[in-house]
Amino acid sequence: MQRLLQGDQHIRFDILTPSPPSSPRIIGPTAPFASPAKHLLKKVTEPGAAEMKFRAIVAGAPPPGKSLPPLTTASPGRWRGTALLPMGTVRIVFGTLLRITEHLVGLIQFLKLFLCGFFVRRRVGMKFSRQFSKGAFHLIRSGRFRHTKGLIVITKLSGHIQKRLTRFTELHRIIMPQPSIPVQLLILRLTSSAMLDIRLLRENPEFFKQRLALRGGDFSSSLDEILAIDGERRAAETSLQSLQSDRKRLSKDIGQLRSQGQDTSALEEQVKSAAATMQELSRQSTEAEENQRHLLLGLPNLPLESVPAGSNATQNPVLRTWGEKPQLENPQDHLAIASRLKLLDFDRATKISGSGFVCYVGQGARLERALANFLLDLHTRSHGYTEVQPPLVVKPEALIGTAQLPKFADQQYRCEIDDLYLLPTAEVPVTNLHREEILPSDLLPVKYAAFTPCFRREAGSAGLGTRGLIRLHQFDKVELVKICLPEDSAAELESLTSDAEKVLQLLGLPYQVIELCTGDLGFGAAKTYDIEVWSPGQNAYLEVSSCSNFGEYQARRMNLRYKSPDGKNRFCHTLNGSGTALARLFVAILESGLQPDGSVQLPELLHPYFGAPSIE
Repeated sequence: MQRLLQGDQHIRFDILTPSPPSSPRIIGPTAPFASPAKHLLKKVTEPGAAEMKFRAIVAGAPPPGKSLPPLTTASPGRWRGTALLPMGTVRIVFGTLLRITEHLVGLIQFLKLFLCGFFVRRRVGMKFSRQFSKGAFHLIRSGRFRHTKGLIVITKLSGHIQKRLTRFTELHRIIMPQPSIPVQLLILRLTSSAMLDIRLLRENPEFFKQRLALRGGDFSSSLDEILAIDGERRAAETSLQSLQSDRKRLSKDIGQLRSQGQDTSALEEQVKSAAATMQELSRQSTEAEENQRHLLLGLPNLPLESVPAGSNATQNPVLRTWGEKPQLENPQDHLAIASRLKLLDFDRATKISGSGFVCYVGQGARLERALANFLLDLHTRSHGYTEVQPPLVVKPEALIGTAQLPKFADQQYRCEIDDLYLLPTAEVPVTNLHREEILPSDLLPVKYAAFTPCFRREAGSAGLGTRGLIRLHQFDKVELVKICLPEDSAAELESLTSDAEKVLQLLGLPYQVIELCTGDLGFGAAKTYDIEVWSPGQNAYLEVSSCSNFGEYQARRMNLRYKSPDGKNRFCHTLNGSGTALARLFVAILESGLQPDGSVQLPELLHPYFGAPSIE
């Protein structure tokens, strides 16, 4: 902390604002002011710490004759920008807040004792004093006097407030800036780091170009631009550090000359000139960093060396098949079966929500619920996953963490007023459960299973392949998520795929497993296996699960790390897969279980969940 306060490091403020302020003015504290000061000290004095972060709310009008650099949109409804406040302004703000806080602490302590003393004095007729008030306070809290529940609540609440304000006071004393510290205010600087390691990219750009070229796109120009911006940023930061060192030396010389009564005006002009140059370099560095980050967000993950090369889905190799396809005299499409048995109602769903939605009815709704319960029981009881039920809306930072944003923004359902998104898959909230955390290595692997609806704007085009339940805007899915050590992720992917395959094996549904080639890999995936179940009515395999290893790609975006045995913080590896999607599983069960009399025979393991052996 002393190194931060006395050196030339910037203290960086994360400032949140729903609209671009004319000029930042701190008007109130937020978290982590409520956290103990010792926690903050521990955080910023870790080896390699170069910043101290806390949050504040900003508002206000620009001072006369001054303006801020242009603000740019960080995300819908959020803004970012930089500004350098005069040191005197910062000192006045913190000093005023500190004095107000100290007075509030004293006032609350006085009111608490006065109220307790006044109440007890009226009850027992004793003389009021500070010592008596303290004793009365403890008597009231112990419940010795009747009809004092309201006062007990007041005293407890005042104690809580006093504790919080005391921590606020301690924290302000710690961060009270010194005159030599340049303070940079950064408005909504998103905390996710680079998706790909910029150091490795800097050292071996050709390797990145070769691996990304296997995906089928041309990323060379983007990589070259990233490296050019990285060079500009590093040059600006180096110049800034040099000027900070010079300014520190000049300030020391000015102090010595003043103590000797000599003229320091020339040196003071040099300091002022350096300050203006430093402000411009700081702006250039921040702008370059944001541009670099924006470009990095647009780069997909590197395919693993073991991923087969190919340009599209037709070149995905089939790794294995399981089960025999049912021999049906008159195979039927699931829509015809569901219509006859009154399991689904697309017309009324369209009337309510539009195309691409379905309403499960009667035995259809019961089968959907039975499948969800069966899948959750299997994965939590037999495969060792912990069940979670996450929120169905997420912040944009969560979607950035799992790589849905900004690449696939047009496929998301967004609540614009609150800047929240309906989750496209439970992968998003579940993987982000541990974002910005450092997990102990002995806790890994972490395995989660979650059943949620999924919402996606892209429902596909019209035609046989997208009829009925094959593609929907909303569908149910059980998602499996793993967070593990880097050296274990390859084995965990095989285990994850096996867990998803077990679903189809237990239900007796034939399937095949394919490995996606480099040209068909998902944006954030490093390696993927797709599990496709046989659909007699479609006379084709349908994807019901996609199991992927993301390496450290997602962990970097959400700053998810673990403490290694050597004491260093390293990025975890993340994996996820469907275990499985219910809509297409529903299709396969209806079409594969079709009987000559038109009923549907259900897999035996579903009988206790559904409550009957068949759908009549």
